Amino acid sequence: MKPRFQVFSASLLVGWSELELGDPPMGVAFGRFLPASDYAAIRPAVVAALGGPLADDLQLSIRDRDGATLEAVGGVHLVDHSEELGSEGLEVSILGIPFLSFEVLFPHHVAMYAQQFPDAG
Repeated sequence: MKPRFQVFSASLLVGWSELELGDPPMGVAFGRFLPASDYAAIRPAVVAALGGPLADDLQLSIRDRDGATLEAVGGVHLVDHSEELGSEGLEVSILGIPFLSFEVLFPHHVAMYAQQFPDAG
């Protein structure tokens, strides 16, 4: 089975991720990026950008299995250090997910965060 989230550059499917890590208060989810064959078309720009201004030109977005695009006030970012680190050097992050959406999409991240502060609330 493919990972839960699809990563797009405009309309081009470039990979997937489980977005297995997160920071609920910041509305951030991130994880290992698993490239699709079409990632090769944008890889040079990702490597050159290193999260800088060129990354905006890639029109990155993340969609769930149903094809719904996740809201990302701070955008989607790809990092590719695969030359140095192999497949472990590929990561995708999505920034600024509104809390209500974050809570629905990533209840496990919210629960893990809450366990860190059992006396809060």
